[in-house]
Amino acid sequence: MSGTGPRENIFPTRMALTNTKTRLKGAQTGHSLLAKKRDALTTRFRAILRKVDEAKRKMGRVMQLASFSMAEVTYATGDISYLVQEQARVASFKVKAKQENVSGVVLPAFEVDRSPGTEFSLTGLGRGGQQVLRSKEVYAKAVETLVELASLQTAFMILDEVIRATNRRVNAIEHVVIPRLDNTIKYIMSELDEMDREEFFRLKKVQGKKKRDADAAEVKRKAEEAESGEAAAAVAPPDPVDEAGTGDLLSSKDEDVIF
Repeated sequence: MSGTGPRENIFPTRMALTNTKTRLKGAQTGHSLLAKKRDALTTRFRAILRKVDEAKRKMGRVMQLASFSMAEVTYATGDISYLVQEQARVASFKVKAKQENVSGVVLPAFEVDRSPGTEFSLTGLGRGGQQVLRSKEVYAKAVETLVELASLQTAFMILDEVIRATNRRVNAIEHVVIPRLDNTIKYIMSELDEMDREEFFRLKKVQGKKKRDADAAEVKRKAEEAESGEAAAAVAPPDPVDEAGTGDLLSSKDEDVIF
């Protein structure tokens, strides 16, 4: 056997060889497509990773400013939480979800929809009105940054899992499926070559036996012809000259010859 690695247990036939070659070609095509998908997902993953890092840094700065602005509001106006709760009737921020397709992977994306609602225009009217408005804008920016970070973080986690699964598939096809099919093809070809050599040897043996049989038949035919010729010679009549008695000329008496 040519291959030394694992192979599939199939009967070595030419149909099996054709099917195995077709499967090998399909595995190679699938490996190429999965590798391209992995590269595209990795590129997008790295871009999202950079955006996540920037969003986290931005979130830290925004939350720091929001904490300072809330401290200013508390210092200027005191506790206004009850006023905010009384005036909050409709949500000013709504999160909308949409989907984005990246190489066959659906990634969710969140967007902030800031609808017109209560503006807390009367909050802090007596004192600290500017601090309240500034704090409101800073916290609005913090909410937008938080939603952006949540969208990036979700896409980051999904891409990380999909890339790992794709890498496992690529490695399995590259290091298990393709070598196994290669070894199977080598095994089938070696077995078919061995069968061809055995068939050629068998045909030579058959031809040799036929030739020996033909030679033996020819020798037998010639022997039979020779035997039939000898038998025919044995039963043939004697020579007429010998029957007339002319075989011994000296013993015969000459008649008188008149010259």
